[in-house]
Amino acid sequence: YMQHKNICTLFTLMFNVGCVTEQHQGSQPQSIKIEGDITLGGLFPMHSRGAAGVPCGEIKREKGIHRLEAMLYAMDQINSDPDLLPNITLGARILDTCSRDTYALEQSLLFVQALIQKDTSDVRCSNGEPPIIPKPERVVGVIGASGSSVSIMVANVLRLFSIPQISYASTAPELSDKSRYEFFSRVVPPDSYQAQAMVDIVKAMGWNYVSTLASEGNYGESGVDAFLQISREAGGLCIAQSIKIPREPRPNEFEKIIKRLMETSNARGVIIFANEDDIKRVLQSAKKANLTGHFLFVGSDSWGAKSSPIQDQEDVAEGAVTILPKRASIDGFDQYFTSRSLENNRRNIWFAEFWEDDFKCKLTRPGIKYELGRRKCTGEERIGHHSQYEQEGKVQFVIDAVYAMAHALHSMHLDLCPGYMGVCEKMDPVEGQMLLQYIRAVSFNGSAGTGVMFNENGDAPGRYDIFQYQLSNVSSPGYKVIGQWTNHLRLNADEMQWSGGHRRIPDSVCSFPCESGERKKMVKGVPCCWHCELCDGYQYLLDEFTCDMCPFDMRPLKNRTGCRPTPIIKLEWSSPWAIIPVFLAILGILATTGVIVTFIRFNDTPIVRASGRELSYVLLTGIFLIYLITFLMIAEPSTAVCAFRRLLLGLGMCISYSAMLTKTNRIYRIFEQGKKSVTPPKFISPTSQLIITFILISVQLLGVFIWFGVMPPHTIIDYEEQKPPNPEFARGVLKCDMSDLSLILCLSYAIVLMITCTVYAIKSRGVPETFNEAKPIGFTMYTTCIVWLAFVPIFFGTAQSTEKMFIQTTTLTVSMSLSATVSLGMLYIPKAYVIICHPEQNVQKRKRSFKAVVQAATVSTHLSQKSNDKTNGESKIVPDRSQ
Repeated sequence: YMQHKNICTLFTLMFNVGCVTEQHQGSQPQSIKIEGDITLGGLFPMHSRGAAGVPCGEIKREKGIHRLEAMLYAMDQINSDPDLLPNITLGARILDTCSRDTYALEQSLLFVQALIQKDTSDVRCSNGEPPIIPKPERVVGVIGASGSSVSIMVANVLRLFSIPQISYASTAPELSDKSRYEFFSRVVPPDSYQAQAMVDIVKAMGWNYVSTLASEGNYGESGVDAFLQISREAGGLCIAQSIKIPREPRPNEFEKIIKRLMETSNARGVIIFANEDDIKRVLQSAKKANLTGHFLFVGSDSWGAKSSPIQDQEDVAEGAVTILPKRASIDGFDQYFTSRSLENNRRNIWFAEFWEDDFKCKLTRPGIKYELGRRKCTGEERIGHHSQYEQEGKVQFVIDAVYAMAHALHSMHLDLCPGYMGVCEKMDPVEGQMLLQYIRAVSFNGSAGTGVMFNENGDAPGRYDIFQYQLSNVSSPGYKVIGQWTNHLRLNADEMQWSGGHRRIPDSVCSFPCESGERKKMVKGVPCCWHCELCDGYQYLLDEFTCDMCPFDMRPLKNRTGCRPTPIIKLEWSSPWAIIPVFLAILGILATTGVIVTFIRFNDTPIVRASGRELSYVLLTGIFLIYLITFLMIAEPSTAVCAFRRLLLGLGMCISYSAMLTKTNRIYRIFEQGKKSVTPPKFISPTSQLIITFILISVQLLGVFIWFGVMPPHTIIDYEEQKPPNPEFARGVLKCDMSDLSLILCLSYAIVLMITCTVYAIKSRGVPETFNEAKPIGFTMYTTCIVWLAFVPIFFGTAQSTEKMFIQTTTLTVSMSLSATVSLGMLYIPKAYVIICHPEQNVQKRKRSFKAVVQAATVSTHLSQKSNDKTNGESKIVPDRSQ
C-alpha cells in the first residue's frame, strides 16, 4: 500500500492528475517536525541501505545521528542569535534517506506537498460541509542530501518547484552543471577538486599504476570519471582496473572484486570512491582473502576520517590515505551532543535507536519485542563516558549549510522587509529563485573559522586535509593528518607509515625502472608498463626507449649510458709476443755480424774465397736484413716505420734467395755444360753473378716503389681486429696499412725465388760434395720450405683471433728469423768454425781446370748410375773460380 501511494503521489506531481488515496496514520513518512516561522527541509542517511526488498537497514550513528544533530544544533544557535534572523524562528522537516536514492525521492515528495494545487471541490463531509484540510508546511530550502546520487535524484524534483538545496556532503562533479541542477549548491568542494588532489597524492608517492573502485551511482562513477580524466591530462598514470560496485551487489560480489584486483597485483594502489557500506565490505573481503597489507587504499571523502568503515578491519585499512574537505572539530557541538539524553532529546525520533546501538543495550518500546540476552538501557548512560565518541567529519559542513541558508534569508529579509519584525508579506511565501540568488551571494566565516562562499556553479572552494590511518608504532591508533591540498598538494612524507609500521612508501607500479643500460620496451596500449631489455654488444642507451650502436672507434661505458673511446694498443717491446722474436733476432744479428767480421778478417783465405766471397757478402747482407726486420715489425707504427717495413720485409729474403739462386744456378749450369762439352757456360764469373743477383733484387725494389707510388705508406687504427663480443676487451690496433694479402704479395717474389732455388738445389743434388755448396744450399732450402709451410696455416689460421696482430707478427718474425738462421747455420757457421777453430784446414787446394771439372762431372754421372758404387772422397777437386 505504501509503495502504491508513493507511486501515485509521484504521478500527481509530474502530470498534475488527481489521485484519491485513503489517508492512514502510518502512511506519512517517518520524519522530524519542528515548528517555526520559516521551515527548512533536511535529508540525512539515518539508516544504511537495507537488504533486497527492505528499504532501510541499521542505524547510522555518525553519518546519520551526528549530522542530524548538527542541523538541530545550528538551528538552536541561529534561533538564539539576536543578530541573525531576529524575531524569526527557523523550523524544520527532517527526513531519512536510508542511503538509497529511490527511497529518498519518495520521502522528499513531502517537501513539495504545499506547492501542489489540489482540487477539493468534489470533496464533501458527510454532513455536506466542505472539508477542513490542514495546509502542509512550506519548505523554503533543503539541507542535504549526503550521497551524491541521492542529491541528484532529489535535486531533479526540487528544481521543478524552485526550492534551493544546499548539500553538506555531495561532491559529484555532475552537480556543478547548473543547466540541470540550477537550485543545487554545496558547502563542500566538488570531486573534480578532490580527484585532482588524489591524482597529486598518487604522483607524490611515486605510483603510476593503480586501480579504481567506485560504487554504482553518481558519486562513485563521477568521482572515478574525474580521476580518470585528470590522470589522462596529467600523464604518467595508468589505470589497471576500473571496477564498479553494483548498487545491489550479489552474494560473493566483493570476493570477485578482490580477485579482479589481484589480476593486476602490481597495482597495489586502489583509488576508492565508494559509500561507507561498500568500503567496509571491500575491506572484509580483502581480509578474508588473506591480503592484509597488500592493497594501498586512497579513499575519497566518503571514507574521510570515519571509524565505522574500518571497524574490525583496522589491520586491512592500515596505511590507507584518505581525503576530507578541510574541517575542524566544533567544540560547541561536542558539548551539545554529549549532553543529549533520552529525556532532553525527544525531538529526535531516531535518538532512541541510536541510544540502543551506541550503548549496546535495549529499550522497552511499544510494539518492540525485548531481545533476550541483551541488557536493558537505564537511561543514565552518557555519551562519551559510557561509549566512544568522536565528532563526525561532516558536522562542520552541516552547520555551515544551515548558516548559509540563514544568512541568505537574513539578507533577503533586510532587503524585502527593512525594519520589519518577523516575516513580512514579501517573504510569505519565500520565492525560491530569489532566495537562490541570496544563497549564491553569501560570504561569512563558517563554524571552523574558514570562509563560506559559493562560486558561479554553487561550489565551495577546494580545501582538503589528507589523512592516513596508522595502527603500528603509534600511541593512539587512528587517522593522522599528513598533509593539505589547497590548489596544490603539501604532503609530509616523513609522517607517513604503512602496514607493519614501515616508513618506506610501497610501490604501486606496473614495471620497475630499468637498470642502467637497459631500454624500455613498451607494452602496447599500456604506457606505464614495459619490459627491460639490455643494450648488448656495442650498443648504448640513446634514450630510455632506444639502444644505438657506438661509433666504430668507440665502445659503450660500463653503465651503457654513453660511449667512450676505444683504447689504442700496439705490440709492446715488453710483451711476450715481442720478447721471443727480438731475442732470436739479436742472436741472429750477433751471429751474422760475427760471420761477416770473420769473413772480412780472413777474406783472402781459401775457405772464404772458395765460398764465393762476393755472393757470400750479398747473402749475409740479406740474412742481416731478415733479422733486422723483426725490430721494424715490433716498433710503434709510423709513416717512416711503415715505409721501411714495406721496403725491407721482402728485400732481406729477396737478397738472400737471389744470391743462393744465382749460386745453385751457376753450379747446375757448370755441371750440365760439362756433360755436353768442355766449353765453360756463360756468366759464371763473380761479376756476372753479382749482376744477375742485383737484377733479381731490382725486381723486388721496383715492385715496392710502385707500391709506394700507388698507395703511400701510412698508419691506421684497426678497430675490427680486436672487437670481441664483450666490449670491455675491445681495442683499436695501431698498425701499418698492410693487409694480410699485401703482406703475402710483398713476400711472394721472395717465395718464388726460394722455390726456384729449391728446384735447382734438387737438380744439383748429384754434384759431388767436393766441388761446392750445392748440398748445403739444398738442405737449407728444404728446411726453409718446411718452416714457411708451417708458417702459412699459423698465420692465416689465426685471422679471426682477438690476438691476431700479436700472433701473426710473432709468427712472421720467428719464421723469417728461423729461415735466416737455417741459411746462416747451414752455409756459413761451419766455415766460420773451421776458419776460427781449425785454421790448419784453411789451406789452398790444388786448382782444377774446367777440363777436370768436366771429367769429374762425367765420373759423377757414371757413378750415379751404379747404385753399389760410392763417391770417391779421397781426391778433392776444387774448380777454378777465378775463371
